[in-house]
Amino acid sequence: MVGIAARRPAALSRSREVAPLSLAIPSALLLVLAGLFAIETGLLGRAPSGSALDEPAVVTVVPRDFRYRVAGEFFKNGYAVDGPVETVRVSAPLVIMKYQVTAADYARCVAEKACPPAEPEHVPRDPASTPATGVSFDDAQAYAAWLSRRTGETWVLPTDEQLAFAAGSRFPDDALGVEDDGSNPAVRWLADYYRETARKASREPEPQRLGHFGESETGLADFAGNVWEWTTTCVRRVTLDRTGNVTSDDSSCGIYIATGKHRAALSSFVRNPKGGGCAVGAPPDNVGFRLVKDTRWYALLLLRLREKGLDV
Repeated sequence: MVGIAARRPAALSRSREVAPLSLAIPSALLLVLAGLFAIETGLLGRAPSGSALDEPAVVTVVPRDFRYRVAGEFFKNGYAVDGPVETVRVSAPLVIMKYQVTAADYARCVAEKACPPAEPEHVPRDPASTPATGVSFDDAQAYAAWLSRRTGETWVLPTDEQLAFAAGSRFPDDALGVEDDGSNPAVRWLADYYRETARKASREPEPQRLGHFGESETGLADFAGNVWEWTTTCVRRVTLDRTGNVTSDDSSCGIYIATGKHRAALSSFVRNPKGGGCAVGAPPDNVGFRLVKDTRWYALLLLRLREKGLDV
């Protein structure tokens, strides 16, 4: 990913600095692979053949410190608690699509047989100005790979943390704000009931035109409207000891976080969250996505190496 890399929290609140993502392979070896790649394919530094696509509109979010409540289910003394909050220092800009991928753009991928057809609950009247919905995590990954091939750039799904960085004050805080040591679990259950009831009462189900829900202070459009967005953040179940340190951390990477008005845990194959597959709580109205542009000089090389099956 670009600019932000997820790390596991050691306690309920802390600060950390995030540098640009480091490689899992030595830089010298990377240079050798880059040379071999350029000789073998002749593609390094230029776009692949075929008709080019216009670059999607993007916003560049400048580095800053921000507060981030870590995604996942957290338990202390055997009872659910709010996730930890971290102060994250981001040291590199993040380039992210200003708008969600449109139904028309996704249809181009389908037409080229690189993406499965979407299954939206509401068929858009104007696909060119309406977000694509009815797409799974796997579909969004297929679109990212297709767009990367067609533009000669590297596009990837964001992490939940990257969306938080880009969305600014529009990013939801899922904390119940209930201080509970487990002696009276009904307090937390009641707070959760009221929250879920409020979520169901505020529905505007049909996707709206791009720009309908306004922009964040960073320029990101329509975040936390009525289209939740896929991320590559896996669902986690974390157990904390009495001092807040992690004693166990289990991830399920067949289930991913989709973020909008709130976070939702969805299986990777789910296209319509109301039809099942939402782990807990009120399901999203719709699910779509936007992509992050990887601007590192070796991003295209990494993409091609991954396509060849290398874990880099």
